[in-house]
Amino acid sequence: MSDSEDDDIPQLSSHALAALQEFYAEQKQSTIPGRDDKYNVGVIEENWQLSQFWYSQDTALRLAQEAIAAAGEGGRIACVSAPSVYQKLRELHREDISVYIFEYDRRFAIYGEEFVFYDYNNPLDLPGRIPEHSFDIVVADPPYLSEECLRKTSETVRFLTRGKVLLCTGAVMEEQATQLLGVKMCKFIPEHSRNLANEFRCYTNYDSGLDYET
Repeated sequence: MSDSEDDDIPQLSSHALAALQEFYAEQKQSTIPGRDDKYNVGVIEENWQLSQFWYSQDTALRLAQEAIAAAGEGGRIACVSAPSVYQKLRELHREDISVYIFEYDRRFAIYGEEFVFYDYNNPLDLPGRIPEHSFDIVVADPPYLSEECLRKTSETVRFLTRGKVLLCTGAVMEEQATQLLGVKMCKFIPEHSRNLANEFRCYTNYDSGLDYET
């Protein structure tokens, strides 16, 4: 390339370059968990290798509101492999409820004591600070559409819950879900931030608001 061609390329002034660098720094900083927005759904990016698919904002809100209503005042909510619901619950700033996130992905350890490392392959390998039947409702979203994953996750759910279960999984798992957890399919159809190939549904073992239009 000749010197004359170099001269034709637009050059940023030192002030413009500094402003641009500052903008990029602010953009990068705004995506770092640990700030005020650390509970925003999507602040931690999906890892498809871990079969992670976040709910849409509307679905996360609807499920969070349902969990709050089901848990009741002063209730305790467990989110098993359902980080979108946990994040939305915390974004709602409800100080009258206790919420824990059970996750294999250690990036969610940014949520401190409310994070519980969880591997569905070892469904009852939980810390002693999590007593049996200590949650008013368990919201679970098994990462894989397989009988094995649902069966093992169901062991965890039965251990944690005092009774109520809100399960989110594929429509193809309806029969197994009913057998394992006594749940029935709800009318509400959850949506994800990215379209999934498999039809996805919600199931509960109690009379829930997810069977009514809002």
